[in-house]
Amino acid sequence: MSSSTPLHTPAAAPTAPSPTGPAHDACDVTAEGAAWLASAETYPRSALAHWRTRPTAPAVLPCGSAFDVVSVPAVFGRRMLDRLWEEGPGSGPVAAHRGRMLLFAAPGTAQRLPSLLEWEEWGPAVPSVLCHGTGDAVTVPPPTAGAADATTSADRLDSRWLVAPDTRHPWLPGPEVMLWACVRAARAAAGSAVRISIFPGGDQDAKVYDVSRRR
Repeated sequence: MSSSTPLHTPAAAPTAPSPTGPAHDACDVTAEGAAWLASAETYPRSALAHWRTRPTAPAVLPCGSAFDVVSVPAVFGRRMLDRLWEEGPGSGPVAAHRGRMLLFAAPGTAQRLPSLLEWEEWGPAVPSVLCHGTGDAVTVPPPTAGAADATTSADRLDSRWLVAPDTRHPWLPGPEVMLWACVRAARAAAGSAVRISIFPGGDQDAKVYDVSRRR
């Protein structure tokens, strides 16, 4: 599939995600974004051909080459995403899948982030943070959310893109940025009950994500 043949016809330029929008509504992957996702596979053209014939089917993609994935429970992930867009550099692609949020990160993040997290004294404020890198694979939502097929509405909401891939070379946060987001989300969840050793200051709840800030 050439990059000029979209999996869907975008209605407009990417819009800014918000806590009341992408938290419940899926969005579609562009042809450029699908090409980036497929680049994680050994045979990218086969992956693209599969998506063209089954645009509403999820896929299992290997981590470690094109991206790593940080998986957190949905509520904590929402707090992380709020902080990334309100106070930080934005995020890379983000998906929701079966009660967890999948934040796509730079390759190598999965190897480095766990050791960085160990330096923080979290208490109960931070739930399980799963880091998927080389040798791991993740299930990603289908590239097209709105097409009608046998998938039920509940299934689509259970696996959907919150910030869909829209370019062949998306900016992806590294381990330091992901640590920063975890720290800020933990503070938002527990306030002064959490000891944060490296990031001072208070937080405000994010209301909207400015996609134009994505690097």
